[in-house]
Amino acid sequence: MANRQGIRVVCPLRELLVGILVVTPFSLQAAPAQVSGELNSRYTDNAAQSGINEESDIESRAYLGVRHTSDPGQCNSDLGARLGYGYWLDDTFDPETYASLDFAGDCRIVDGLIWQVTDNMRDIDQDSRANNNPDNKTRKNVFRTGPVWTLRLSPVNQLSFAAEYENTEFSEPEETDGERYIGTVAYNHFFNSTLTGGVTASRDWAELDTEEEIDRETLSLTFSKDWAATSLNGSLGVSEIETSLNDTTRSTDGFVGNLEVVRQVNPTTEMSLEASRELTDQTSDFDIRFGEFVFRQEQTGAVEVSAVRFRTTTEFSAGSSLALTAFASRSDYIDLGTEEESAGYNVSYRRPVTARLSATLGEDITT
Repeated sequence: MANRQGIRVVCPLRELLVGILVVTPFSLQAAPAQVSGELNSRYTDNAAQSGINEESDIESRAYLGVRHTSDPGQCNSDLGARLGYGYWLDDTFDPETYASLDFAGDCRIVDGLIWQVTDNMRDIDQDSRANNNPDNKTRKNVFRTGPVWTLRLSPVNQLSFAAEYENTEFSEPEETDGERYIGTVAYNHFFNSTLTGGVTASRDWAELDTEEEIDRETLSLTFSKDWAATSLNGSLGVSEIETSLNDTTRSTDGFVGNLEVVRQVNPTTEMSLEASRELTDQTSDFDIRFGEFVFRQEQTGAVEVSAVRFRTTTEFSAGSSLALTAFASRSDYIDLGTEEESAGYNVSYRRPVTARLSATLGEDITT
């Protein structure tokens, strides 16, 4: 592999956040919902996150959030959305809007057959080699829908088939949108109430705006285990990805997998560890699932991505909390022969000042 050609350096960011949070519950379609409003101001001593000409500034933001989970029934849905507007006091950057969306829904058509819909939207970095500031942002939306048919072969054996359509769009016109069709077959065996194992085979076909076609096949062993205070799930397998553009075809294969461990250390502290390795492309939802990971959006084609993330949260008395996230990732742009690596951490301490006012002190470092 070629030497790494780009490096993304985000200088230490120390910030003080003071906000007002108002939560108002109301009724929506006979199910409880919440609408939240938030005003906050954030001071930073390096607004552009640049290694030179550091400038301090204060950004004020107003947020409106919605959270709704439907009552269990023939159709189910879960929605979380947030819309914000930010303004910089010393005009380091122009005013910006911020948005995020997580929606998951399904409807039972007949016994064993459901139709699923998911939609995820995030503000992400455009260029992994540039600094993490508003000038390097775009909005990414990944929509997926399709049927899932599940057959109960026996009380402990299950077979499922899924056919899905996925559409990825970016807010900036220079980014590459794409469509994807995904077929999946999965077998699961329930060894007992806490242990499940199985095998999954999938194939997807993607076509980008550039007329590049990306095909991928994956075969994985899956597992899931629960204990009293710990849960473990993941997969391990092989994958092959093929890209075609202008009568040129390239293919590569390798081991892929993912792992997630969640541990409830005590009533106030939870820890989690996530790791994933995939053969994919920049229109996938990998950077939404691993929010610290950044694709080089100007590059299309096959990417071998690896990411690991550790999180811990602790709740203290009087409503204060401490959160720490450490992460590392590597991306290998196969068609270009280049690699990029990133690592960092963020830590924040939140403490209520009054019933509706809280202060947050945090630090975020990425290299």
